[in-house]
Amino acid sequence: MRHFPPRRIICLTEETVETLYLLGEQDRIVGVSGYAVRPPQVRREKPRVSAFVSADIPKILALEPDLVLAFSDLQAGIVADLVRAGVDVHVFNQRDIAGILTMIRTLGALVGATGRAEELAQGLERRLTAIAATHRPSPRPKVYFEEWDEPLISGIGWVSELIEIAGGEDVFPKLRHRQAAKDRIISADAVREAKPDVILASWCGKKVVPARIRQRDGWSDIPAVRDDRIIEIKSPIILQPGPAALTDGLDAIVKALWG
Repeated sequence: MRHFPPRRIICLTEETVETLYLLGEQDRIVGVSGYAVRPPQVRREKPRVSAFVSADIPKILALEPDLVLAFSDLQAGIVADLVRAGVDVHVFNQRDIAGILTMIRTLGALVGATGRAEELAQGLERRLTAIAATHRPSPRPKVYFEEWDEPLISGIGWVSELIEIAGGEDVFPKLRHRQAAKDRIISADAVREAKPDVILASWCGKKVVPARIRQRDGWSDIPAVRDDRIIEIKSPIILQPGPAALTDGLDAIVKALWG
């Protein structure tokens, strides 16, 4: 980087945006993903330079970033273009709660805010521990989290972990370690056989339509469908691997399971 800490940062996903705001380092941000909505003022304060798997490279270069923050192999094409243009890029790849906390600490180190990042991470850890220790009635409700509907895709790692912290039981726990969505594709029969008590759905930014879930062949006898416990959780608070998932996302799961 030309400067340390970097003075001009572009964030290609939402979770690093929110983290920098929480660290009080938002003035370093000069460009964000179009999906960045947390905190609300980001949409009026920062120029949008990318979607998720595409970006306006000329616009990014014109902003003269010291550092671009990206996420996962899904943004590898964008990253390659930026690296070829001589831009410094850090790519995060967190897929579970431990990874989210590490991202926060790493980002803090990158911007010279190690102490505040550690305080933020420890506060989130204490919150998770307290919620996990909350006494809940037995048995634990069986939960199916649907990340996409065509094909059916079950929840990624941190979502599965949050379901358990909230007092539920993920019906497909073995899939949590599969990073790619294509490796978490499941059949409608598998869900029917799992008999979830609650269905949580977040269709990657597309509005969830519970009626379509209820109308699936053979699903009328699933307890969650029979008892009308199909609940949408908005994508920005659960499908971004950052502070949102560990706060509002977890709270939404707790509310869905326990009211």
